[in-house]
Amino acid sequence: MTIAASLPIARARRNLAPLCVTAATFLLLLVSGDSLLHDPDTLWQIKVGAWILDHRAVPWTDLYSLTRQGDVWLSTSWLSQVLFAATYSHWGWAGPVVLTAAAIALTMGLLLTFLQRHLELPYALVFCLLAMTLAAPHLLARPHVLALPVMVAWTGGLMAMADRSRAPSFLLLPLMVLWANLHGGFVLGLALIGAIGLEALWRAAPPRRLALAMRLAAFGLGALVASCCTPYGLDTLLGAARILSLGKSFSIIAEWRPADFSSFSPFAGALLGLLGLGLIRGLTLSPPRVLLILGATWMALAHVRSIETFGVLVPLVLAQPLSGWIRPASDAPRGLRMAPGAPAALAAVAIVLATASATATFAARHTFEFSTAQTPVAAVDLLAERKAARIFNSYGFGGYLIVRDIRPFVDGRSELYGEKFLMDYFAAEDGRNVSGLLRMLDDNGIDATLLTPDSPAAQILDHIKGWKRVYGDKIAVVHVRDDTEGAAAVPSK
Repeated sequence: MTIAASLPIARARRNLAPLCVTAATFLLLLVSGDSLLHDPDTLWQIKVGAWILDHRAVPWTDLYSLTRQGDVWLSTSWLSQVLFAATYSHWGWAGPVVLTAAAIALTMGLLLTFLQRHLELPYALVFCLLAMTLAAPHLLARPHVLALPVMVAWTGGLMAMADRSRAPSFLLLPLMVLWANLHGGFVLGLALIGAIGLEALWRAAPPRRLALAMRLAAFGLGALVASCCTPYGLDTLLGAARILSLGKSFSIIAEWRPADFSSFSPFAGALLGLLGLGLIRGLTLSPPRVLLILGATWMALAHVRSIETFGVLVPLVLAQPLSGWIRPASDAPRGLRMAPGAPAALAAVAIVLATASATATFAARHTFEFSTAQTPVAAVDLLAERKAARIFNSYGFGGYLIVRDIRPFVDGRSELYGEKFLMDYFAAEDGRNVSGLLRMLDDNGIDATLLTPDSPAAQILDHIKGWKRVYGDKIAVVHVRDDTEGAAAVPSK
């Protein structure tokens, strides 16, 4: 009787766990909300979103840059940009912080929900904590974060169908529509249809495989059509393809660089743990699951921004095979529905109301601020006073220049500039091609530069005739053309 009486309580605790984790994650991120505002790309994302709201249209050409004005540019994250702009216009920086924190918290809640289909709560929580830790460096107020819960829901839905040897439900297709409007990473979702579909075919009985393959093909076609349900239509795929065609420039942009193992990191620990799990416990997976894990690992090794995908995808792939190992002998309830009865419903309502109340109270008393390390305010004020119009800037300053209505030489919209331009730019800015730097300044009629203090190009211009440093602080240095030889430079602050 004691055991029987405890089962409803255990089920309620288990089924309330995703909501509790969502609320706890959200409040934790809210308290540390300034850490979400450390990426200069957030600035131009809001600027583009405001333009879309003002014009009731999406951009088809570049509106902001100095070097690519009028070139084709499609905003594959237009919906995220609108959400950021709308929340910022109403609540200042508190808006994007709350929006970003809610997306991350929802991601953790959904991940826990899917993992609990096969794993007990403690083990599912460990995987959620691992995913959060791996994604932490890239959890910023940017469109990819708003798409994270959609990615988890999509991937979890596909894996749930594959675990039952069934084709995905067409009810998942609205998720692809939403994903395609939020972020260009929706192409990963399209690729996962084939990869996870192989697992469903592998598990299916041979007589069912042909019919299952036909349904998978129909679902894949439907997903492809759904991905084009955006203001850009078929051109949505073109915009995503331009991002994937940056080639060698990926290795230069910080978030696209390969993973660095010169020092220990959570990602290194996760890989070693995965390897140890396979060696110690003799982990045996089906070939499609092995391919999924190898693919996620390769993506994370090739580009650090894919580490978050690794942290989400690998637990979902491993959950079902691990369920027979670490699940206790007793058959605990696996249902995802909340336990019946008023107590569980009241508990859920109380959690939601408490979270909303805490959010309102904290946001009213705390002023969120964008990272000053990304905003060269004083330097740009000086450039504005000097009426500098053609500025050669460091990559990270492009977003702030856009916000100040100054056309940047380059900014975070890498797909706009293309591989060759970016390779030439970084070679010049990094001091690897001095003649290329001077030629770039002359060919583009540059009359001032805005560079980071540690930029090799800034150090070079200190010794080049015809240029002089007129300002410097811990964030940025400014050089302007000086046709008078021997002119004295203004000392840096």
